[in-house]
Amino acid sequence: MDSKCFYKLSYGVYIACSRKDSKFNGQIVNTCFQVTSDPPQIAMSINKNNLTHEYITESRVAALSILTEKAPMKIIGTFGFKSGRDIDKFEGINYKIGKLGVPIVLDYTTGFFELQIIKDIDVGSHTLFIGRVVEAQVCSEDEPMTYSFYHNVKKGLSPKNAPTYIKKEENTKEEKMQKYICDVCGYVYDPSQGDPDSNIPPGTAFEDIPAAWVCPVCGAGKDSFSPQS
Repeated sequence: MDSKCFYKLSYGVYIACSRKDSKFNGQIVNTCFQVTSDPPQIAMSINKNNLTHEYITESRVAALSILTEKAPMKIIGTFGFKSGRDIDKFEGINYKIGKLGVPIVLDYTTGFFELQIIKDIDVGSHTLFIGRVVEAQVCSEDEPMTYSFYHNVKKGLSPKNAPTYIKKEENTKEEKMQKYICDVCGYVYDPSQGDPDSNIPPGTAFEDIPAAWVCPVCGAGKDSFSPQS
């Protein structure tokens, strides 16, 4: 079976948020889709181990922000590769509280939905939450980020708790310049691509990156990278 075929399925990149009493949390999700139009309902898949899953299960409310192609890897790293059990993901983030009392991320958001959860479907490692749309708003005309854009342009990876996670295959091709992989989140620095979001131009060898540079996904330092075999 060719696992790369799964990358051909169409996905977006979103931030799903929820609350538990006065606490907030959010995470990156990609498996979201509209299931009915009257009434409008949206389904989203959340890993059972994630804190956001706990909050949605208890509060029965959620908000879904649609990220744009302009969203930097830093915001994806914060909401996708870090845990709300360890950090406040909303520090420095522009958000508002919606009708359901849930935080709605506004940074790099082209639109958002507020959802009242009406049904859970147990699908093993994840729960498929079905939410009735109680509010929807367009924030900008910027293009929404597709998962293909995230993989092919942003060079992003899927977290291990994502429903689309695929274990990275060993690269047997010779490369002109050595790639380095983040030991924390699995991000691969490719010298041919550089890191434009951090002003690292294509063609910059890993050794020539400034010492203060950090992983654009999880924020780990250069010392957390290892040569990719």
